[in-house]
Amino acid sequence: MKKQFLTTDILVVGGGTAGCYAAITAARLAPDTSILIVEKANVERSGCLAAGVNALNAYITEGQSTRDYLEFVRRDAEGIIRDDLVLTMAERFNETAEDLERMGLVIQKDKNGNYAARGRHNIRINGENIKPILAAETRRYENIHILNHVNLTELLTENGRVIGAAGFSVTDETAYAISARAVIVATGGAAGLYRPNNPGFSRHKMWYPPFNTGAGYAMGIRAGAEMTSFEMRFVAQRCKDTIAPTGTIALGAGAREINALGEVFEERYGLSTSGRAYGAANEAREGRGPCFLRTQGISPEQDGDLLKAYLNMAPAQTLKWIESGKPPSAQNVEVEGTEPYIVGGHTGSGYWVDTARRTTLPGLYAAGDVSGGAPKKFVTGALAEGSIAAETALADLKALPHIPESAFGEKAKNVFDGYETRLAPSDEEPLFDVFALEEAMQKIMDEYAGGIRTGYRYNENQLSVAEERIASLAGPVENLRARDGNGLVRIYELIDRLTVCRVLLAHMRERKETRWPGFGIHTGYPKVDEQQENYVNSKLADGRIKIFRRALVRENTYEHTH
Repeated sequence: MKKQFLTTDILVVGGGTAGCYAAITAARLAPDTSILIVEKANVERSGCLAAGVNALNAYITEGQSTRDYLEFVRRDAEGIIRDDLVLTMAERFNETAEDLERMGLVIQKDKNGNYAARGRHNIRINGENIKPILAAETRRYENIHILNHVNLTELLTENGRVIGAAGFSVTDETAYAISARAVIVATGGAAGLYRPNNPGFSRHKMWYPPFNTGAGYAMGIRAGAEMTSFEMRFVAQRCKDTIAPTGTIALGAGAREINALGEVFEERYGLSTSGRAYGAANEAREGRGPCFLRTQGISPEQDGDLLKAYLNMAPAQTLKWIESGKPPSAQNVEVEGTEPYIVGGHTGSGYWVDTARRTTLPGLYAAGDVSGGAPKKFVTGALAEGSIAAETALADLKALPHIPESAFGEKAKNVFDGYETRLAPSDEEPLFDVFALEEAMQKIMDEYAGGIRTGYRYNENQLSVAEERIASLAGPVENLRARDGNGLVRIYELIDRLTVCRVLLAHMRERKETRWPGFGIHTGYPKVDEQQENYVNSKLADGRIKIFRRALVRENTYEHTH
């Protein structure tokens, strides 16, 4: 492979929502600072906003306050949140929304000219092109440089400090080592750990982007960063088959959730995110499924609104209505739960950070889905965290000098050797390809770690089996070989997913209660235990995952204690 060494002041890993806005913020505040965004795909249509979105789900509407949002998040997450993180992002929701509008995003208005609300914390947008708008904004600044189609795999460290990252091109045989004074990791969460709803050809039709493989988590885990709350998995309730969001129907059309008997059951389980997911799953388990959102009888105007709304983010649902010849008003919408995901934008999973979004590794900052402790970020929360991380990185730059290239190159060499080995022809044909091993991983997690097949239920014995069998995949993965950069990406995506699986299983074993039944039920501990009201955190050291607890943070600020 060709070797290329690059130097920048701030390296942004991931060009999605948080990554683009982190770069934009840094460029606005410090025009003389060099900023490099490295993206596995292309910033024009990458990340969770690639296909668009029809609402900004985190906004302080009239009559609400940031404290109201904090209480909403705390109730929804059953208390396991970081107050400081939720408050600091909520304080920026509205200004980031207004900034998006200045960039060109269409935010719908009501008859009085105010932003059109969709519930207490949401506003309506025409967001099919939200990601191209963000990408265009990054190109306005001369000090922002973008490296598309480069997959970063490892953080490089010196005496515990992150000094850059290494990766390779997806499209040609070039390896990159990037020296940076500060690194902001802003990749997505982890999808594809569990067997998905739809098999085979349609396996990509899932709620969370299938190309988000937990790479940002995995890089930090391997570098020794502290992680938090991985056991707070996320199971989304979605329209059956299309896996389109249901909130647009529930909030936009006021649709109630009913079982096959026509009974409205949602109040029995609570209206939290976990409660909604648990309700439909339990109704089906007790023989009252399938479950639906009751749209029969809505108005023709609401029909039109739903058809248009889904074109902004999940056109498969609109096409399904059209193909059936029945609009929403003529048929209820069947719902189902997805496989579990690890995603800090909806739950608390991710890096353990301080209030300013510093991770436990000096020189490394986290924002968006990869940052833990602050559920219900959505779009504006990811933007807010990107801006906070950028401001902190800029403030810290003076204390973060560049590492000499000679020392940096030596650290990159070991990573480059790994790429060369995987691209080199093997004397023996591997027994398994990457897709077979990925399916094996998903089968293990589905059957023994609370996937769809078991109704999200698991116990101590099942977790032990899962840990043993996930560990057994390490050998076959080491023997995988790739023909090109695209094949090499697939291998490293599997490595990252397996890394996340190991940490997830350790966290699930540690939390001996069932706090979020819609996200997972520990059958050995089926109730909430108030003694467990704390954070489950972890670090990887000497090949072993060390699990420990931290007390809840109920203050406005938090600094790391080691």
